[in-house]
Amino acid sequence: MLGARAWLGRGLPLPRAGPGLATSRRGSSSRDKDRSVTVNSTVPMPVGGKGSRTSCSPSTLQKVPNRLINEKSPYLLQHAYNPVDWYPWGQEAFDKARKENKPIFLSVGYSTCHWCHMMEEESFQNEEIGRLLSEDFVSVKVDREERPDVDKVYMTFVQATSSGGGWPMNVWLTPNLQPFVGGTYFPPEDGLTRVGFHTVLLRIREQWKQNKTTLLENSQRVTTALLARSEISMGDRQVPPSAATMNSRCFQQLDEGYDEEYGGFAEAPKFPTPVILNFLFSYWLSHRLTQDGSRAQQMALHTLKMMANGGIRDHVGQGFHRYSTDRQWHIPHFEKMLYDQAQLAVAYTQAFQISGDEFYSDVAKGILQYVARNLSHRSGGFYSAEDADSPPERGMRPKEGAFYVWTVNEVQQLLPEPVLGATEPLTSGQLFMKHYGLTEAGNISPSQDPKGELQGQNVLTVRYSLELTAARFGLDVDAVRTLLNTGLEKLFQARKHRPKPHLDSKMLAAWNGLMVSGYAVTGAVLGLERLITCAINGAKFLKRHMFDVARGRLMRTCYAGPGGTVEHSNPPSWGFLEDYAFVVRGLLDLYEASQESSWLEWALRLQDTQDRLFWDSRGGGYFCSEAELGAGLPLRLKDDQDGAEPSANSVSAHNLLRLHGFTGHKDWMDKCVCLLTAFSERMRRVPVALPEMVRALSAHQQTLKQIVICGDPQAKDTKALLQCVHSIYIPNKVLILANGDPSSFLSRQLPFLSTLRRLEDRATAYVCENQACSMPITEPNELRKLLHQ
Repeated sequence: MLGARAWLGRGLPLPRAGPGLATSRRGSSSRDKDRSVTVNSTVPMPVGGKGSRTSCSPSTLQKVPNRLINEKSPYLLQHAYNPVDWYPWGQEAFDKARKENKPIFLSVGYSTCHWCHMMEEESFQNEEIGRLLSEDFVSVKVDREERPDVDKVYMTFVQATSSGGGWPMNVWLTPNLQPFVGGTYFPPEDGLTRVGFHTVLLRIREQWKQNKTTLLENSQRVTTALLARSEISMGDRQVPPSAATMNSRCFQQLDEGYDEEYGGFAEAPKFPTPVILNFLFSYWLSHRLTQDGSRAQQMALHTLKMMANGGIRDHVGQGFHRYSTDRQWHIPHFEKMLYDQAQLAVAYTQAFQISGDEFYSDVAKGILQYVARNLSHRSGGFYSAEDADSPPERGMRPKEGAFYVWTVNEVQQLLPEPVLGATEPLTSGQLFMKHYGLTEAGNISPSQDPKGELQGQNVLTVRYSLELTAARFGLDVDAVRTLLNTGLEKLFQARKHRPKPHLDSKMLAAWNGLMVSGYAVTGAVLGLERLITCAINGAKFLKRHMFDVARGRLMRTCYAGPGGTVEHSNPPSWGFLEDYAFVVRGLLDLYEASQESSWLEWALRLQDTQDRLFWDSRGGGYFCSEAELGAGLPLRLKDDQDGAEPSANSVSAHNLLRLHGFTGHKDWMDKCVCLLTAFSERMRRVPVALPEMVRALSAHQQTLKQIVICGDPQAKDTKALLQCVHSIYIPNKVLILANGDPSSFLSRQLPFLSTLRRLEDRATAYVCENQACSMPITEPNELRKLLHQ
């Protein structure tokens, strides 16, 4: 591929990844959303993210808003008072660029992104830079969470040409939307090692005037090369690769990168990686009697325990922060994302299924408690994120982690009571600080606090087990547990009086689908109806507010309006592949948790729509966006990396297998085979980049179990058999309730269900594989034995 450095001449290098934007290793894809599977960096990642910067401050009241003021996206609204003639992504901007023959400056980010806010403050609020952007470019702002297709296309270009990527992503395009220069964060002015944004703009303006023909030719060449490089197709292959081989390679790659001491799969920064943990649990299940199987289980459980004890978990308010800036899971980037909560709730629930240790189920319940309290709309939907920064006190400038950190003095004042029975004079505060690692000087090193905002502050992290803390002070373990829980509650109540981080109240269908899964799976495994009810309410919200009944299509976004209302953009933002894939998964999980077949019926209809809008009938697999929606974009991609979120193609492979298990429809099994075949080369080359798809490959080649419970859904014996199934970790199964009605939806899909009978009028279970069913089972213990085989 042509080196992009030569494009601009006059010594202007292609902008490189900004501070803290991780580079990838092990051949990971340029389209991993957070590069969280294969991240590696020698530079500590900066942490943080600014609070809402819409038109509420005194300085912005004097300014004239730009056209972003008419948008719904919290991120776009944060730029509505910039002195930049911003356009939202759309035809108006493209027509202006063509008519005036100007390059397009595209800037992509999201509302809780720290470096996006840094660049907004430093550059986009700068009058001179604003003038350049408005006069010499057509400037376009995009919320990557609203338009993941735009983000993926240009991130592919940035990572392919600059060996880095991240947000904010800044790309210069021709009027025909082809990229010619791209980078991430720019400082406003030149420094010792980096060209400043102002200089970049001047040089690109000059090159556009003097060497436009060369720029356009190079842009076309690079776009053609990217198109060839990013193509994913079956080609001449007829079948997918061997699951056993892919499993082994994926496990070995993870084993090589595992951190024995602290868990996880990188030095720093460290991301929660539910897709990897899911793979390790599945690998353990199919290799239980081997050393590698035991190793996979140990790696996953240890990682989950270290994360839950670390500062990446909010011990006061629950939920998990975005990632850890250090190897020890201690100092987080304090932003909280909905998709992390959803996937981690499932991972901790599965850890409980496998280990029986209530430590993991307690963490899962804590995550969902946080989501219910902080990220839930009263109509049942789920908000996207909470920011990392907030004002330490009202009226002050937002600071990194201010809502979450503590000084020793604060804790001592909140917990002054003496602890009776200790072997030395001791207050509740001293016990609390010992257990959670608080120090007078603060437990955050200067290297993780480059702006000096966290001096003297502490992040709570569990330093000792309850037993060790109790032994240190000669106390009873239960007494220590009570004291610590009381302390956490007092800190929680005190924290309520602090200014809260900015809430991104945008609601995305995809992430709401993940959250429906989180509540449904956890509720079913733990036997908690209230959690299943939250999943049902989330699905009802999706159907009521994010589904166009007339067109049978999902909408991508909706927004919290005043007074608990729900608003939409006009025209509506239609769903992408990940919206369909994640919602279908959520509905399948919800059917298994609730046994309400209406959710299964809706999942089937959505899968039909997904197939119509996104399926590649020539090459196999699903495109990330509709052909019409992405008209004009230089690439139409298939996401090929399981990252912070799983690839929608990986999830779709599982969905197709499950839907085939629920319906017997051969078309869905055929599509699954084509999809897995299309991604064969990617899996062979870097299986660790697609652990969720390798799991789907295994499920396909091992065949799914159909576990059928015949009985009255309200009867105790039926519920006992259902709960038995839910309590066991069986990733490759579909759970079906047959109520004896031959006209029911599932009986019409699977005629063999009508041949299965209750034994002695008791609820009866059958385990079916390859068109053959087990003998009837009425006792949960017998069913458990069979399922453990």
